[in-house]
Amino acid sequence: MKMPIHLLDLAIIVAYFIAVVWIGVYVARRTHGGEDLFLAGRRLVWPVIGFSLFASNISSTTLVGLAGNAYRYGVAVSAFEWGTSIVLVVMMFVLIPFYLKSRISTVPEFLERRYGPRARRYFSALNIFLSLVVDTAGSLFAGAMVLQVFFPGLDIWTTCIVLALLAGIYTAAGGLAAVVFTDVIQGVILLLGTAILAIICFSQFDYSWAAVTEGVRASPRYNGHLSMMRPANDPDLPWPGMFTGVLLLGFYYWSMNQYIVQRVLGAKNMAHAQRGALLAGFLKLSPLFIMVLPGIMAVVLLPDLTDPDQVFPTLVREYLPVGVLGLVMAGLIAAIMSSIDSTLNSASTLVTLDFVKPRRENMTDKETARVGRICTFVFMILAAIWAPMIQYFEGLFDYLQQILTFAVPPVIILFVMGVFTHRGGGRTGIITLAGTHLVSLGLFIAQTTGLYGLHFTYTAVLLTFVAAGIFWIAALSEAKPDAEKLADLTWSNRAVVPKGPWYADSRFLAGVLLVLTALSILMFV
Repeated sequence: MKMPIHLLDLAIIVAYFIAVVWIGVYVARRTHGGEDLFLAGRRLVWPVIGFSLFASNISSTTLVGLAGNAYRYGVAVSAFEWGTSIVLVVMMFVLIPFYLKSRISTVPEFLERRYGPRARRYFSALNIFLSLVVDTAGSLFAGAMVLQVFFPGLDIWTTCIVLALLAGIYTAAGGLAAVVFTDVIQGVILLLGTAILAIICFSQFDYSWAAVTEGVRASPRYNGHLSMMRPANDPDLPWPGMFTGVLLLGFYYWSMNQYIVQRVLGAKNMAHAQRGALLAGFLKLSPLFIMVLPGIMAVVLLPDLTDPDQVFPTLVREYLPVGVLGLVMAGLIAAIMSSIDSTLNSASTLVTLDFVKPRRENMTDKETARVGRICTFVFMILAAIWAPMIQYFEGLFDYLQQILTFAVPPVIILFVMGVFTHRGGGRTGIITLAGTHLVSLGLFIAQTTGLYGLHFTYTAVLLTFVAAGIFWIAALSEAKPDAEKLADLTWSNRAVVPKGPWYADSRFLAGVLLVLTALSILMFV
């Protein structure tokens, strides 16, 4: 058994921490007001947006969850990755033009323009809750769990607090600009580190895919690991759910989640926002090969592992040489920090701009920034306190998906109906949100008591239909909103994509991305 970690690897990790803190301090010097802190002055360009979207999403929860679920049931888990490419194309055409032309600062602000202030506050509160208990806490827990593999004496509570403190400091100081510029570094490290691990795992099979398939199929753990399409009644990920529930949840996550969309809102212009989203879509095709496949190979390489969430850190510890291990560990820490800094910044943005500033309209830019920094530290503490509680749930990945399943369907309906129909006003918006969440609460209670057992992907579809029904019932009983109010908020009155040379046209690039996505799926059908 190898030593937990070599001195050289520790030096690499420490160097990474120093670099991140330095970037935060440097950017803080240029962060003077609220728009700088929350939207990086609206000057982000497409490569920065794309890498930041990728790095913020490929968090420690994703690294741990993807490899762990690939170990459990195989390549089908990649649906959460290639599905993103489809979702980002839809986002590029449907919502980005509305967001950018409206010059909103938060996603809930768009709902206010369409459905009124009550819908904005309701969704903002929901977004803050999800940012803390799903994104921030999940990343802290996954990060602590990974670090415990290398440092067995670490206490999970202390580790969560230290990680939150480190990310909170440079996020509060530099805001979104610090987040996205560190994300670029983190994205490169993540890609490089996980690619090296994938190559080394593949080398254990003499770089032979035939040897991989033979070994995996011969394993007692084999359960259709190499098939993308699993039965419709599969308890892990049924194939109909891949093309319905997974895409629905992904549509919320990428198009309406403040901590993701905030990068798009900070774009220099629409072309940079759309190309940044497309770059993230191309990058999201890589986890199938550099994160999911190593988890499948671990069925042969680590046959006796009892906890799937330990697959990725164990592969790192057992198979990477000195120096490279430090690089990948820096990538793991990068993933932890990237997700934490993003969610902390977005939660503080929502509280400041959706709750505090509307009640204090005369706040100066410096006062706005000060409130945002205070919120960042408060949320940092709350997430660190909640994160260790996740150990009492069945699994990290399931924890994340289950919460989103019951929370986001009415939000999806409000955005889709708000863009594509002229029906529904303020009363419809709040009734749809509250009514669907009451049904969600009932289903959640029924599930915990064993009275309801549909897979979460099917539940997401069911609740989306429920939300659509509530929307139309409420909309038909409410007077149609003033057409002049909707003139700048509905599909028929917006340009979709800025024109340009064919090779740089977002429509052409979106087509290429969809073709590559289809090929990735067909490889494992």
